[in-house]
Amino acid sequence: MERSLWTAATGMAAQQTNMDVIAHNLANVNTTGFKKTRAEFQDLLYQTVTAPGTASSASTNVPQGIQIGLGARTAAVKRIFLQGDFRPTDNPFDLVIEGDGFFPLVRPDGAQVFTRDGALTTDENGNLVSSVGYSLDPPISVPQDAKSLTVGRDGTVSVRLADETITQIGSIELASFINPTGLQSIGNNLYVPTVASGDPLLGTPGQDGLGEIGQGFLETSNVSIVTELVDMISAQRAYELNSRSVRASDEMLRSLAQLIR
Repeated sequence: MERSLWTAATGMAAQQTNMDVIAHNLANVNTTGFKKTRAEFQDLLYQTVTAPGTASSASTNVPQGIQIGLGARTAAVKRIFLQGDFRPTDNPFDLVIEGDGFFPLVRPDGAQVFTRDGALTTDENGNLVSSVGYSLDPPISVPQDAKSLTVGRDGTVSVRLADETITQIGSIELASFINPTGLQSIGNNLYVPTVASGDPLLGTPGQDGLGEIGQGFLETSNVSIVTELVDMISAQRAYELNSRSVRASDEMLRSLAQLIR
């Protein structure tokens, strides 16, 4: 009975983690380019009372054995990189990636970070930067006398100047990873590579499996409110059942204590 108390406690802790993940998804339902996460669980070690295949006599073996599980634990919180919906903005500085890939950015310390958030703008020097001020890598500078900006499907960036001439000012590159779920989230819609994700593979949009660039749109969060609410109900019920196991074990211990009296 004491073992069942600890086993049920691990189940309650696992479902608390599950609720934390669901709450984080729902909190970011309107975050541009956000990718939902999913808690994954594993069973814990087993206490083997009788191992399967143990000899029960000179000529027979135990067919099943006795193994008592000791609960569950959180194995991973996996990020799901499914494509979100596209929201039209009619803003020429808003970009989406139609397919796989990330926008490479450079932080002030020179470190490279990556994002799916294509809400770009210009800084005081005309450089295209993210909402937190990190510039694209390679950098692209918009001339002060530019009257309009056009981004091609292949990432080519052109501007129409005051004298009506069209000038190409650079190209946007995209990055891909062998294992994007291994990226580390650092907030602000940003990711950094890890040993698990592998090094970034830079390339031209629309080539080598990379998505194409769409202008005047933003990618919305891929969180499904209905799915998260269903998962929330399931986690709540699982937590409730584990708490009932704790209560039942407590009542059994109480009955045993009364017998001793």
